[in-house]
Amino acid sequence: MAKLKTPVPVQRNQTIELDIHGLGHTGEGVGKFEGFTVFVPGALPGERVKAKITKVQKTYSYGRLLETLQETPDRAAAPCAIFDQCGGCHLQHMSYEAQLRYKRQTVVDAMERIGKLENVKVHETLGMENPWEYRNKAQVPLGEIDGRLAVGFYAPRSHEIIEMESCGIQHPYNDEIVHTTKEIMQELGIKHYDEETKRGLVRHIIGRVGFHTGETMVVLVTNGRKIPNVDVLVERLQKRVPHLVSIVQNINMESTNVIFGDETLTLWGKDTITDTIGDIKFDISARSFFQVNPIQTDVLYAKALEYAKLGGDETVIDAYCGIGTISLFLAQKAKSVYGVEIVPEAIEDARKNAKLNGMENVEFAVGEAETVIPEWYRKGIKADVMVVDPPRKGCDEKLLATIAEMKPERVVYVSCNPGTLARDLRYLEDNGYKTVEVQPVDMFPHTFHVECCSLLVRKDISEV
Repeated sequence: MAKLKTPVPVQRNQTIELDIHGLGHTGEGVGKFEGFTVFVPGALPGERVKAKITKVQKTYSYGRLLETLQETPDRAAAPCAIFDQCGGCHLQHMSYEAQLRYKRQTVVDAMERIGKLENVKVHETLGMENPWEYRNKAQVPLGEIDGRLAVGFYAPRSHEIIEMESCGIQHPYNDEIVHTTKEIMQELGIKHYDEETKRGLVRHIIGRVGFHTGETMVVLVTNGRKIPNVDVLVERLQKRVPHLVSIVQNINMESTNVIFGDETLTLWGKDTITDTIGDIKFDISARSFFQVNPIQTDVLYAKALEYAKLGGDETVIDAYCGIGTISLFLAQKAKSVYGVEIVPEAIEDARKNAKLNGMENVEFAVGEAETVIPEWYRKGIKADVMVVDPPRKGCDEKLLATIAEMKPERVVYVSCNPGTLARDLRYLEDNGYKTVEVQPVDMFPHTFHVECCSLLVRKDISEV
């Protein structure tokens, strides 16, 4: 006998009342209406709200928050005037203490539901004393509003630009870079790129700031090589942008949502800015990956160093090493460090950064971690400590299999995605390792993102 389908109890444009019991993976409130899941952006757990249904699917729906009938003590007044329009922040309406609790719970839930790891010690989230003005990089698209040039961030799930005067989570220098560059473009008649017509020149203005050095970089991503009045543009930027040491043009003529193209030209000054993490200096180019919150990066990497438990005689392998940030941090305490990264430009930067810091006990290779590390293993290079810091999709299973085969004593797993972290921890748990603890770190206050540093040890030498 065919199973009867349960009718969906809501329809589009219907107004309902419901209790919010949790937050979705992008920070929206989650409640049930007659047993049916409803996501309500802007609502918080513990609240009863009135919402208008805007989208209905087979197993869930979305609603627009109309009124908060019963408010949680965790609700806060968002200081940003465009918070409810901009897609950059998600949780400004939640007190910072509640954000930290929510992020820890996100990790706990991932460990239990995805990793089936019920007894893992998940620490309280390490937050910031001042969770504002922490971003050292701004990538701001340009557009047109009422016939005039506008800069801002995209509205959620769209390419509609929400104009902004300042951003509370950006370093103030980045606000100055963006708005000064826009003003100079207007003065010189330099056109912005139009996504619909594919015409115009400047696609993005990017600002980079060295938090500890104060150095700044302006990057113009352009739909073509020639910038009108480029000499005047460069001259005015030099005079009006604070602490400027580099002006760079990146050329992207493709019809794509990817911000950067493959060709980068230095129009004036240095190719890089310099910043530090702890005692380590890094030269950062326009396209380099460098953690956007340097204050919390220090916290995160200090935890990674603690978990690595280096005494000076160890060999460390750093998969997904990027420009060598974690590699060089660990090289201060290790006998030797080997880093691998698939992006050639990143490895070039990593080698320069090793030289910049006078570190001779590090070696970097270009390639897939799951290919290069087994080659090292066959050559007799065996890790005592393995460090992985993969992209959001997590580790390639071939790399996890290599770790299990190589059997380093300790694995330090840095992750920006609790879901893929939990999945990969489950694999390692099934192949000889024990997850000792997980430390969430709030790298991105007022967003739903959470970074984690996890320690695993071989079960035959488990510290638990």
